[in-house]
Amino acid sequence: MAEQSSAAPGEGKQGHSTPYWILKGARPKQWLKNVLVFAAPGAAGVMLHPHMLLLSLFAFAVFSVTASGLYFINDTLDLEADKVHPVKRFRPVASGAIPKPMAIGIGTTSICIGVLAAFLGSGLKFGAVMTIYVAITLVYSGWLKDEPILDLVFVASGFVLRAIAGAVVTNVVLSNWFLIVASFGSLFMVAGKRHSEHIRLGDDRGSHRVTLAHYTPGFLRFIWALTASVCVTAYCLWAFEKAAASSGPIFFELSIVPFGVAILRYALLLESGHGGAPEEVVLSDKRLQAFGLAWLLLFALGIYGA
Repeated sequence: MAEQSSAAPGEGKQGHSTPYWILKGARPKQWLKNVLVFAAPGAAGVMLHPHMLLLSLFAFAVFSVTASGLYFINDTLDLEADKVHPVKRFRPVASGAIPKPMAIGIGTTSICIGVLAAFLGSGLKFGAVMTIYVAITLVYSGWLKDEPILDLVFVASGFVLRAIAGAVVTNVVLSNWFLIVASFGSLFMVAGKRHSEHIRLGDDRGSHRVTLAHYTPGFLRFIWALTASVCVTAYCLWAFEKAAASSGPIFFELSIVPFGVAILRYALLLESGHGGAPEEVVLSDKRLQAFGLAWLLLFALGIYGA
């Protein structure tokens, strides 16, 4: 029989209030993923326009609300598996701080608000993107998370849809190279997440995530090599294409160096067991942040300094 909480009304476990656990369940750290909505308008050189910036911020907010709602739904679906996970067992739903019915209510409400805001605030295209994102995430959580390979593809598609959403909201034409970089870069990070789980969970990995029983470290490293190679190659071609179009200083070409080094740094962190949560890796590693800022500065100079 589950242990009952003795906390006072309005409080969760460990003396924290219910709003605290709700905020924790929304996973605000993972909102960092939603900065991808700024990628397409930023690469197109329109981010300095106040209206475009506001539209991108709106897309960021919509994705944050919707994604947080999906986290609550996912936590209810993964409740039993999370209870035996060394880290996830402390999540609000798995720990019992937020009852399952409350989590479902919060999740459903947040998803509806996000999708409705997308349709009303930006129109059919953005609403369609958000609807597809919700559908893919729910299908993944309810079924495809147990399907090898497909689980990687569906998780990665969430990152790509964020980038597409930024383009749709600001009416920016997406470059083919941009989509290739976003797609294979996302697969690279997702494979790293699986590798971290593979190491952390040890022999119990299959009981928590079925696909981990099918993956081996060698196979996951093969995915790293494949996706990283395609990602860096596509970025190089994209950078050279943009450099040829701008006919300005060599900022785009120079941006290849920190971009490639950042990929290598991330791979090193993955090899050492990090990568379970990409946003935590980015926020905790100073060298990776430095390489990322150097890339962003050079790329921005290429776009806005030409």
